[in-house]
Amino acid sequence: MQVPRALRSLLCVLSCAWLHGGAALRLKTPTLPIQPERDTLPSKDVSGCSFGGRVYSLEETWHPDLGEPFGVMYCIRCHCELQKTRRGKVLGKVNCKNTKQDCPELECDDPVLLPGQCCRTCPKAVLKTDKRHEAGGQPHLCTRRDDDKKRMESVRDGFEYFHEKGPDKEHDLNKPYNDRSYLSSDDMGPGDCRTEFVAVLTGVTDSRLLSSSGVARARFSLTRTSLTFSITYQRMDRPNKIVFLDSDRTAVFEYRVPKGQSNMICGVWKNLAKPLLRLLQAEQMRVSMTTATGRREEVEGLMIKHRALFAETFSSTLTSEEENSGMGGIAMLTLSDSENNLHFILILQGLIKHKSKDSVLVPIQVQLLYRQHVLREINANITTHDPDFAEVLTDLNSRELFWLSRGHLEIAVATTGQDPKQISGFITGRKSCDTIQSVMSSGDALNPGKTGGVGSAIFNLHNNGTLDYQVQVSGLTSDLVSLTIELKPRRRNKRSVLYDLTAEYSRATGQALGSWSRMEARHIHMLLQNELFINVATAHNQEGELRGQIKALLYSGLEVPRHELPVPLAGNFVSPPVRTGAAGHAWVSVDDQCHLQYEIVVAGLGKSDDLAINAHLHSLAEIVEMNNSSRRLLTGFYGSQAHGVLRDVGVELLQHLDQGTAFIQVNTKLNPQGEIRGQVHVPNHCEPGTAGEVEEREFDDLFVTDSEALKKDPNTCFFENQHHAHGSHWTPNYDKCFSCSCQKRTVICDPVICPVLTCSRTIQPEDKCCPVCDDSKDTNVTERVEEHPEGCYFEGDQKMHAPGTMWHPFVPPFGYIKCAICTCKGSTGEVHCEKVTCPVLTCSHPVRRNPSDCCKVCPEKEGSQAGPEHADTMQADGPRHCKFGKKFYQNSDNWHPRVPLVGEMKCITCWCDHGVTKCQRKQCPVLTCTNMTRREGSCCSECADSKEEDDLMMKTLDKRQS
Repeated sequence: MQVPRALRSLLCVLSCAWLHGGAALRLKTPTLPIQPERDTLPSKDVSGCSFGGRVYSLEETWHPDLGEPFGVMYCIRCHCELQKTRRGKVLGKVNCKNTKQDCPELECDDPVLLPGQCCRTCPKAVLKTDKRHEAGGQPHLCTRRDDDKKRMESVRDGFEYFHEKGPDKEHDLNKPYNDRSYLSSDDMGPGDCRTEFVAVLTGVTDSRLLSSSGVARARFSLTRTSLTFSITYQRMDRPNKIVFLDSDRTAVFEYRVPKGQSNMICGVWKNLAKPLLRLLQAEQMRVSMTTATGRREEVEGLMIKHRALFAETFSSTLTSEEENSGMGGIAMLTLSDSENNLHFILILQGLIKHKSKDSVLVPIQVQLLYRQHVLREINANITTHDPDFAEVLTDLNSRELFWLSRGHLEIAVATTGQDPKQISGFITGRKSCDTIQSVMSSGDALNPGKTGGVGSAIFNLHNNGTLDYQVQVSGLTSDLVSLTIELKPRRRNKRSVLYDLTAEYSRATGQALGSWSRMEARHIHMLLQNELFINVATAHNQEGELRGQIKALLYSGLEVPRHELPVPLAGNFVSPPVRTGAAGHAWVSVDDQCHLQYEIVVAGLGKSDDLAINAHLHSLAEIVEMNNSSRRLLTGFYGSQAHGVLRDVGVELLQHLDQGTAFIQVNTKLNPQGEIRGQVHVPNHCEPGTAGEVEEREFDDLFVTDSEALKKDPNTCFFENQHHAHGSHWTPNYDKCFSCSCQKRTVICDPVICPVLTCSRTIQPEDKCCPVCDDSKDTNVTERVEEHPEGCYFEGDQKMHAPGTMWHPFVPPFGYIKCAICTCKGSTGEVHCEKVTCPVLTCSHPVRRNPSDCCKVCPEKEGSQAGPEHADTMQADGPRHCKFGKKFYQNSDNWHPRVPLVGEMKCITCWCDHGVTKCQRKQCPVLTCTNMTRREGSCCSECADSKEEDDLMMKTLDKRQS
């Protein structure tokens, strides 16, 4: 197995201080990737660290994963350190250190090393180890810290109210397993691994602006380091910007709101730095919105966690009729799954005015209204320091449930006393930027099968309870006989049909378009709790050939048309067709910069009932032309979803997308040639050259071009009376056959090495260093270059190369690598680099004529293999040596690798195979026990139970002998 990319990154990070001078840098040539990966350019506003092909946020820490056979280095902790330039620009620098010396001293005689741990522990302490550390060495992504748990227990977000109301309401908390009225983030599975926040935004009273009458409700979902938000507002104009503020009220992120007509704002804040994540988790971050049109208004609120967010299915934004009141609130409501009880929590802001520092009880009145008629009324007291309020309205009758489903019920909160204040709002189904959708597959049917068919559906819930639906099915084994929305069956093959869509189905189009206008409140609740399913029954499968769970797809921030039916992905669309239980769908679009944006959802690959938790997919999604002449990797992903942006899209591929002759294909380990596939038609107006120009502009923005700023930058190079930014490349004035680069105040210039041409006639362009072919075949090449001016972009020299051209790669700071040659594949825009294979020489003492030559030759006096002075230096000698770290090894040599900060790894053996370093870990036997340990100096784990028995037996023998 070749040395992985992450190991090269670690060696580079740890050995940068050991390299001195430009010449030394060029001698220490790294392993050249034969098929270099083309990473998308990072956003200009995002700072972080790149390590081993992954991007980490500022202040993030991790254990480097060096890949097979090295694995995760648990004794090394890498840190993305925050650094600022003189101009105030924030940069990230990777710093790795060995943490083994921090391990505590143990008093036991036989310490053991648990899997995924760096430090050894005593056997007695093994049972006390946290289970999540035993599994992987690090806490689960969504695991709460102890301090967060204590704080959540103390706050409880108003749910303590239910425990103080007597046994009747305590009993209401003990619901069946499917009652999620009080579900917290700790109860969610790995598939729903995220943290929810909410904020109430009201007019700022201490601002220089007049207090606003507007009220906004913001809901946030934190997944890893991305924060998506859905914001609705009332009684104010559409905001023009959203600003996130830290604890010092300093702006840390600003989102420009696009123009629109609705009162919904959707956005994503990506790559939050570690300090900001800590502020967010500690509920010390605020969000502000301002308007630009008319009278400038500003609303602001604190972002807090809330347990009720995971159960909320109905909501209301409470506003005041008073102008510039600065009052507002929200109500989060949900139905009990088994009874007609309406639970709600109020978060109020500005309703209670108090100047005293002491907590004061304030009486309030909560009313449930229908057309100004009071249906229910509750009188209670709240405190000035904690104005939130929670209650349960029990046993709603059929009329109240009907009005709830239609959005006709109103909730009002008022203070009583001398100066009463009131806020109110109508109750509707929960609104967000997420998409309600479903993928129907034969693997998820009540009687799972492998038909290769697919179904896809999207839904839109209106405030009046109407549900619009768009459904499409393809690849069925027989005619469709029913299309229904159902509950999860209580017993096998005992279906519970809620709504029949069969009448709206068109056999000609394979689609069903319509509306469900009589949804009950219970059905809305179940829809927003992901408890409904859509079933497709056929003549050969009366119970259902395809089935899918209707659930919300988290907003991703991509410009894809989620309001339209996606591209169906099915096994029947693969050539040849694949009988699989999997299915999927994808949204694809091409933006104004000719970048391809996509979202993919798959289903049916798991056997568990709860696919959101247990269906894991290890696959590669590709976009391919119909004639299979071009394949572009979109992403590799685990789970059921994938999304991203493909930036360097070739003109030919864009034309195929415009003509509808391209398709998306998902490959799996079982079907590497394609598990499911779907044809894609994305009309676009990308003209030749557009994509390349965009890439050039984006890359140019990464370098400082202002002359004054360059002078102040400590890493700037001064050469030929000009300042050059760190990392930039240019052709010097003194010789066009040299290429120079700036590497932290050091200028490195290397001669341009021209590839050998095989054509009969060449010409020398005036502005080029290397000659080019001049014959009829090359004329066609020139025409192709003009047709595809973007060519191939190579990261090494940071240049565009014409399709079909060949060159020696330039890898800074090492210069030109003459032992490899790269080719630009015009059809795909991909760069393919190959090592030079040198033939075996007959002489006993080959020599290298030039230090930059790749291969040795025989001296002229020893044989005829030497060739003329200007012969092709790409001829080479026999088996080549290998370089690992700072050492060189001959062919067939083997050794134990030494990794900086770790030392010699005796459990891994490396060997030199004709110039390629390959490493392999010692093979260990498969253990069936659950309690495994590893001894000092041992490469393999062993069963702790058998070790204890051996120790006991040895002690017994010792006693007998004594």
